[in-house]
Amino acid sequence: MPPSSLDSMTQLALQQYLIVGAIMFALGLIGFMTRRNLIVMFLSTELMFQGVTVNLIAFGHYHNNLYGQAFTIFVLVVAAAEASLALGLVVLLFRTKNTLDADAWRELKG
Repeated sequence: MPPSSLDSMTQLALQQYLIVGAIMFALGLIGFMTRRNLIVMFLSTELMFQGVTVNLIAFGHYHNNLYGQAFTIFVLVVAAAEASLALGLVVLLFRTKNTLDADAWRELKG
């Protein structure tokens, strides 16, 4: 194969991964903005994180370095910390208000 066709195949693969990552991020954003259930909102946030990690890994592979993979590990650590804090907050809210509606957060005082 000539080098130009190999490069175009690599760019096509990169574009496909970027499209998948963008779709995942957009679905997560739509889910976060339209849903009022806290669990669905946090799952949508995780979906946005995963869309970003797909893009980071795709760029790292395209540029033949490990920076994308290394940064993905940090994003996954942040996502795990966010999930653990979110679960604690969801349990606390459900115990006090007996609902998982996001509007119940506005009514919490002190």
